[in-house]
Amino acid sequence: MSGLWDQKKREHRRQAQPLAQRMRPRTLEEFSGQDHLLGPGKLLRRILEADRMTSVIFFGPPGTGKTTLAKLIAQYTKRRFEQANAVAVGVKEVRQILARARECLENDGQQTILFLDEIHRFNRAQQDVLLGDVERGIVTLIGATTENPFFSINSALVSRSQIFEFEPLTEDQIKEVVQNAASDSERGFGEMDLQLQEDALAHWAKVSDGDARRALAALEIAVLSSPPQEGQPLVIDLDIAQESIQTKAVVYDATGDGHYDTISAFIKSMRGSDPDAAVYWLAKMLHGGEDPRFIARRIAILASEDIGNADPRALTIADAAYQITERIGMPECQLTLAQAAIYMATAPKSNASALAIWAAMKDVKQGRTVAVPRHLRDGHYAGAAKLGNASDYQSAHQSKTGYVDQEYLGVEVNYYQPTERGYEQRIGQYLQWIENQQDKPTVSVDNGTSQQHA
Repeated sequence: MSGLWDQKKREHRRQAQPLAQRMRPRTLEEFSGQDHLLGPGKLLRRILEADRMTSVIFFGPPGTGKTTLAKLIAQYTKRRFEQANAVAVGVKEVRQILARARECLENDGQQTILFLDEIHRFNRAQQDVLLGDVERGIVTLIGATTENPFFSINSALVSRSQIFEFEPLTEDQIKEVVQNAASDSERGFGEMDLQLQEDALAHWAKVSDGDARRALAALEIAVLSSPPQEGQPLVIDLDIAQESIQTKAVVYDATGDGHYDTISAFIKSMRGSDPDAAVYWLAKMLHGGEDPRFIARRIAILASEDIGNADPRALTIADAAYQITERIGMPECQLTLAQAAIYMATAPKSNASALAIWAAMKDVKQGRTVAVPRHLRDGHYAGAAKLGNASDYQSAHQSKTGYVDQEYLGVEVNYYQPTERGYEQRIGQYLQWIENQQDKPTVSVDNGTSQQHA
């Protein structure tokens, strides 16, 4: 009798589980996605099939199978399998798991695999608790995280683990997951007369953004919220599909990996002169809650670093965009940021100014300090003339051409090398003219500036 009661309780618990939980793959053959990790002959699959698991960290977006794969590993290994979620446990519970692992290894020679879900929820001090036993082989760690482990996990722990990056599921893979759930009689809706229209399926595949859990949740809502008609199939059309998944999922963490990757794509798109890509990444950041002032700062940096004097107006536009963004905020500042991003993307590019200051900074930091030539020194204070400061200085305004052949540094360097793009072409022409004047005599004029010294 107790056996029947236990079975009934398990069935009640199973029925209460969300569809995504019920449809977790039970074998590697049922697992969808991550072919780059689990395809025939791939490293992770070989490790699993040989039961040669070493410490690993799975990271990637939600709903891509990290937790599911970790649970499947429990079926492929002869080792003990312990599971914990970093949200629900603390250091005390982890120490207890590690103690049990040591006891089993010493008494029975059996190793333990510890699956720690959402490992990034542990701070670095808490993660240090794992380090010793992982290093000694007491436990084999499987950590799962949605955040880049190189930012969120102790570097010592990362160096002792194999990193596997999970990718969002493709639209075809999402469709397959949903169709399997619709046809599965044991765990899904296979016992129902259910018809999924192709446009509904396509909508879920697109809007779920590679998150299988989100797509299955949409299917479940669509089925459970649609009243059945006697003797009629339950048809899930596009209208029902759209109602069941109201907002598109955008994977963007404004403080984590998504922040760095997306701003990098935004900058590289502007640098690469692709205004469409730049606007897309801008929209993704703004929709994801990124601080628009941060975006404006990056635009201003790019205006100097990647455009420079090829289009000096870019810096003015970037400055205006930052001020307007700071004053009016979202949502209106999206217009200003888009205008500025498009201007940067379509402006001629030159990093000659950036290369010049980087080279000069290197010389200042690492080379011998150059003394200010005496004729360039300040000559305004009492006694400066006795030292000979500024006595031989010639102002450019003393020449009809606006240039005098005069030493300004005392050493031969060539930090600034203008390109032939945009306005910088004219700068290059002017510098060539300067070079041509250096062997010509200076023609002076008497306009009262000869006695003016800086």
